[in-house]
Amino acid sequence: MKLCIATALGCAALLAGCGSGPQSAAPSAAQTNRALAGSPAALQSLHAQSGQLLNGGPAAFKTRLASLEGHPVVVNKWASWCGPCRAEFPMFQKLSVDLGKRVGFLGVNSNDNAGDARSFLKRYPVAYPSYEDGDSKIAQLFNGIATFPATAFYDASGKLQYLHQGQYPTEQKLRADIRRYING
Repeated sequence: MKLCIATALGCAALLAGCGSGPQSAAPSAAQTNRALAGSPAALQSLHAQSGQLLNGGPAAFKTRLASLEGHPVVVNKWASWCGPCRAEFPMFQKLSVDLGKRVGFLGVNSNDNAGDARSFLKRYPVAYPSYEDGDSKIAQLFNGIATFPATAFYDASGKLQYLHQGQYPTEQKLRADIRRYING
């Protein structure tokens, strides 16, 4: 009997951790504000909308990309229901603050429920906004419709340089692609 209880408690402990997801890597709001203070105006506009889920579809997304000309941009397509998206999100939390004075970051929340996406962004705050993309029309702009997640790299002139499909396995790999494709 004691063995059954011990086994049941052990299984319960294991199961409790299964749905918890990764730890948030977001610096505190004060740390983020200090790190991003003095950012160029175009990048400040991103930071001012940190963690927001924006509407407007492809037109709004294109307008935002155009407003960031002169700065390289990393676009991450994600969904709150996507396990690989959740696994890599802490990397974007950290790098958007570490590199946010030089590189613009944008999110594209595709095929997701807006309420779930907002809850996810509260749990995993980022220093940039995400665009709602329920019909994947924004993801089509950078050919990012095939997989979740997908990460697009735009150079400072606004030209798409590379699309990484799937989850980044490490922060070092993501950082290396930022350096390689957009000199961030």
